[in-house]
Amino acid sequence: MLIGKTRRMIKTSEFIRSWKTSPFREMDAAPWNVTTKLPQLIEREMAKLSDAFKIEDQIAIHETASVEAGAVLKGPIVVGPNAFIASGAYLRGGVYLGTDCIVGPACELKTTIMFEGSKVAHLSFVGDSIIGARANIEAGAIIANYRNEMEDKLLKFIHADKLVNTGVEKFGALIGDDARIGANAVIAPGAILEPDYKLTRLGKVDQHPDALT
Repeated sequence: MLIGKTRRMIKTSEFIRSWKTSPFREMDAAPWNVTTKLPQLIEREMAKLSDAFKIEDQIAIHETASVEAGAVLKGPIVVGPNAFIASGAYLRGGVYLGTDCIVGPACELKTTIMFEGSKVAHLSFVGDSIIGARANIEAGAIIANYRNEMEDKLLKFIHADKLVNTGVEKFGALIGDDARIGANAVIAPGAILEPDYKLTRLGKVDQHPDALT
Protein backbone atom coordinates (compact mmCIF):
# COMPACT_ATOMS: atom_id res chain seq x y z
CA MET A 1 0.00 0.00 0.00
CA LEU A 2 1.37 3.40 -0.95
CA ILE A 3 1.37 6.05 1.76
CA GLY A 4 1.40 9.69 0.64
CA LYS A 5 -0.80 12.37 -0.77
CA THR A 6 -2.97 11.59 -3.75
CA ARG A 7 -1.40 12.46 -7.08
CA ARG A 8 -4.55 14.15 -8.31
CA MET A 9 -7.64 15.74 -6.86
CA ILE A 10 -10.66 13.61 -6.13
CA LYS A 11 -13.39 15.21 -8.23
CA THR A 12 -16.99 14.68 -7.26
CA SER A 13 -18.04 14.52 -10.92
CA GLU A 14 -16.11 11.27 -11.35
CA PHE A 15 -18.63 9.55 -9.06
CA ILE A 16 -21.83 11.48 -9.87
CA ARG A 17 -22.58 11.85 -13.57
CA SER A 18 -25.06 14.72 -13.25
CA TRP A 19 -22.69 16.81 -11.12
CA LYS A 20 -21.57 18.78 -14.18
CA THR A 21 -25.15 19.94 -14.85
CA SER A 22 -26.06 20.48 -11.19
CA PRO A 23 -26.22 23.79 -9.30
CA PHE A 24 -22.85 22.88 -7.78
CA ARG A 25 -21.00 22.25 -11.05
CA GLU A 26 -18.69 25.25 -10.66
CA MET A 27 -17.17 23.59 -7.58
CA ASP A 28 -15.93 20.29 -8.98
CA ALA A 29 -13.65 19.78 -6.02
CA ALA A 30 -13.00 17.23 -3.34
CA PRO A 31 -16.36 16.42 -1.72
CA TRP A 32 -15.32 17.54 1.76
CA ASN A 33 -14.55 20.98 0.34
CA VAL A 34 -18.08 21.07 -1.08
CA THR A 35 -19.82 20.01 2.13
CA THR A 36 -17.80 22.49 4.19
CA LYS A 37 -19.25 25.31 2.07
CA LEU A 38 -22.64 23.73 1.42
CA PRO A 39 -24.83 26.15 3.42
CA GLN A 40 -23.40 29.08 1.48
CA LEU A 41 -23.72 27.24 -1.83
CA ILE A 42 -27.39 26.48 -1.14
CA GLU A 43 -28.13 30.06 -0.12
CA ARG A 44 -26.64 31.22 -3.42
CA GLU A 45 -28.74 28.72 -5.35
CA MET A 46 -31.94 29.92 -3.72
CA ALA A 47 -31.63 33.26 -5.45
CA LYS A 48 -31.79 31.46 -8.80
CA LEU A 49 -34.81 29.23 -8.15
CA SER A 50 -37.97 29.51 -10.25
CA ASP A 51 -41.39 30.63 -9.06
CA ALA A 52 -42.28 26.95 -8.69
CA PHE A 53 -40.51 27.04 -5.32
CA LYS A 54 -42.03 28.50 -2.20
CA ILE A 55 -39.28 30.08 -0.10
CA GLU A 56 -39.70 30.89 3.59
CA ASP A 57 -37.09 31.12 6.37
CA GLN A 58 -34.34 29.87 4.03
CA ILE A 59 -36.39 26.80 3.13
CA ALA A 60 -37.30 26.36 -0.54
CA ILE A 61 -39.86 23.68 -1.38
CA HIS A 62 -40.96 22.90 -4.93
CA GLU A 63 -44.69 22.99 -5.55
CA THR A 64 -44.67 19.28 -6.46
CA ALA A 65 -42.70 18.19 -3.39
CA SER A 66 -44.33 16.77 -0.28
CA VAL A 67 -43.31 17.36 3.34
CA GLU A 68 -45.33 15.48 5.94
CA ALA A 69 -46.43 17.05 9.21
CA GLY A 70 -43.90 16.47 11.96
CA ALA A 71 -40.80 16.85 9.80
CA VAL A 72 -38.32 19.45 11.09
CA LEU A 73 -36.47 21.53 8.50
CA LYS A 74 -33.82 24.09 9.43
CA GLY A 75 -32.54 26.16 6.52
CA PRO A 76 -30.87 26.59 4.24
CA ILE A 77 -32.69 23.76 2.48
CA VAL A 78 -33.83 23.16 -1.09
CA VAL A 79 -36.43 20.43 -1.68
CA GLY A 80 -36.65 19.62 -5.39
CA PRO A 81 -39.51 18.52 -7.66
CA ASN A 82 -41.46 15.45 -6.50
CA ALA A 83 -39.22 14.99 -3.48
CA PHE A 84 -40.77 13.50 -0.35
CA ILE A 85 -39.87 14.07 3.31
CA ALA A 86 -41.65 11.84 5.84
CA SER A 87 -42.90 12.70 9.29
CA GLY A 88 -40.22 12.80 11.98
CA ALA A 89 -37.37 13.51 9.56
CA TYR A 90 -34.86 16.15 10.69
CA LEU A 91 -32.93 18.14 8.07
CA ARG A 92 -30.36 20.73 9.09
CA GLY A 93 -27.04 22.36 8.38
CA GLY A 94 -27.61 22.88 4.65
CA VAL A 95 -29.48 20.19 2.73
CA TYR A 96 -30.24 19.92 -0.99
CA LEU A 97 -32.69 17.28 -2.28
CA GLY A 98 -32.85 16.72 -6.03
CA THR A 99 -35.82 15.55 -8.08
CA ASP A 100 -37.68 12.46 -6.79
CA CYS A 101 -35.58 12.10 -3.65
CA ILE A 102 -37.10 10.40 -0.60
CA VAL A 103 -36.21 10.93 3.07
CA GLY A 104 -37.97 8.41 5.28
CA PRO A 105 -39.49 8.70 8.75
CA ALA A 106 -37.19 9.58 11.66
CA CYS A 107 -34.14 10.14 9.41
CA GLU A 108 -31.61 12.85 10.13
CA LEU A 109 -29.73 14.58 7.31
CA LYS A 110 -27.04 17.11 8.13
CA THR A 111 -25.16 19.14 5.49
CA THR A 112 -25.95 16.72 2.66
CA ILE A 113 -26.73 16.71 -1.05
CA MET A 114 -28.99 13.99 -2.48
CA PHE A 115 -29.08 13.69 -6.26
CA GLU A 116 -32.11 12.73 -8.31
CA GLY A 117 -33.97 9.59 -7.34
CA SER A 118 -31.87 8.77 -4.28
CA LYS A 119 -33.53 7.42 -1.12
CA VAL A 120 -32.72 7.31 2.57
CA ALA A 121 -34.99 4.93 4.46
CA HIS A 122 -36.34 5.38 7.98
CA LEU A 123 -34.17 5.64 11.10
CA SER A 124 -31.01 6.51 9.16
CA PHE A 125 -28.40 9.24 9.75
CA VAL A 126 -26.41 10.92 6.98
CA GLY A 127 -23.87 13.58 7.92
CA ASP A 128 -21.80 15.90 5.71
CA SER A 129 -22.17 13.73 2.63
CA ILE A 130 -22.91 13.75 -1.09
CA ILE A 131 -25.21 10.99 -2.34
CA GLY A 132 -25.33 10.19 -6.04
CA ALA A 133 -28.34 9.66 -8.28
CA ARG A 134 -30.57 6.63 -7.63
CA ALA A 135 -28.58 5.57 -4.58
CA ASN A 136 -30.59 3.61 -2.02
CA ILE A 137 -29.78 3.71 1.68
CA GLU A 138 -31.82 1.20 3.65
CA ALA A 139 -33.32 1.54 7.12
CA GLY A 140 -31.09 2.19 10.09
CA ALA A 141 -27.93 2.89 8.09
CA ILE A 142 -25.43 5.36 9.51
CA ILE A 143 -23.08 7.57 7.52
CA ALA A 144 -20.99 9.02 10.33
CA ASN A 145 -19.16 12.31 9.97
CA TYR A 146 -16.85 12.72 12.99
CA ARG A 147 -14.05 10.64 14.52
CA ASN A 148 -15.08 10.94 18.14
CA GLU A 149 -12.83 8.05 19.17
CA MET A 150 -9.55 9.51 17.86
CA GLU A 151 -7.25 12.14 19.32
CA ASP A 152 -6.49 13.50 15.83
CA LYS A 153 -9.88 14.64 14.56
CA LEU A 154 -8.66 15.65 11.09
CA LEU A 155 -10.03 13.05 8.71
CA LYS A 156 -7.82 10.91 6.53
CA PHE A 157 -8.50 7.78 4.56
CA ILE A 158 -7.11 5.43 1.93
CA HIS A 159 -8.40 5.75 -1.63
CA ALA A 160 -6.85 4.07 -4.68
CA ASP A 161 -3.94 2.92 -2.48
CA LYS A 162 -3.09 6.49 -1.53
CA LEU A 163 -3.43 8.32 1.77
CA VAL A 164 -5.81 11.27 1.49
CA ASN A 165 -5.59 14.01 4.10
CA THR A 166 -8.79 16.05 4.01
CA GLY A 167 -7.80 18.81 6.41
CA VAL A 168 -11.34 18.84 7.85
CA GLU A 169 -12.83 17.32 10.98
CA LYS A 170 -16.30 16.60 9.59
CA PHE A 171 -17.05 14.64 6.45
CA GLY A 172 -19.17 11.57 5.90
CA ALA A 173 -19.00 10.01 2.46
CA LEU A 174 -19.13 10.55 -1.26
CA ILE A 175 -21.49 7.86 -2.52
CA GLY A 176 -21.52 7.28 -6.26
CA ASP A 177 -24.52 6.88 -8.54
CA ASP A 178 -26.66 3.73 -8.12
CA ALA A 179 -24.95 2.60 -4.92
CA ARG A 180 -26.83 0.34 -2.49
CA ILE A 181 -26.31 0.56 1.27
CA GLY A 182 -27.92 -2.23 3.30
CA ALA A 183 -30.00 -1.88 6.46
CA ASN A 184 -28.09 -1.14 9.68
CA ALA A 185 -24.83 -0.70 7.79
CA VAL A 186 -22.22 1.77 9.04
CA ILE A 187 -19.96 3.96 6.95
CA ALA A 188 -17.20 5.49 9.07
CA PRO A 189 -16.22 9.16 8.59
CA GLY A 190 -14.22 9.86 5.45
CA ALA A 191 -15.24 7.39 2.74
CA ILE A 192 -15.37 7.30 -1.06
CA LEU A 193 -17.76 4.73 -2.54
CA GLU A 194 -17.69 4.06 -6.27
CA PRO A 195 -20.82 4.10 -8.47
CA ASP A 196 -22.81 0.84 -8.18
CA TYR A 197 -21.11 0.04 -4.87
CA LYS A 198 -23.04 -2.45 -2.74
CA LEU A 199 -22.75 -2.74 1.04
CA THR A 200 -24.50 -5.67 2.72
CA ARG A 201 -26.91 -5.37 5.63
CA LEU A 202 -24.98 -4.93 8.90
CA GLY A 203 -21.91 -4.21 6.78
CA LYS A 204 -19.21 -1.65 7.56
CA VAL A 205 -16.91 0.58 5.53
CA ASP A 206 -13.95 2.16 7.31
CA GLN A 207 -11.24 3.56 5.05
CA HIS A 208 -9.11 5.08 7.80
CA PRO A 209 -5.54 3.75 7.53
CA ASP A 210 -5.62 2.41 11.09
CA ALA A 211 -8.69 0.33 10.23
CA LEU A 212 -6.95 -1.26 7.25
CA THR A 213 -3.84 -2.50 9.03
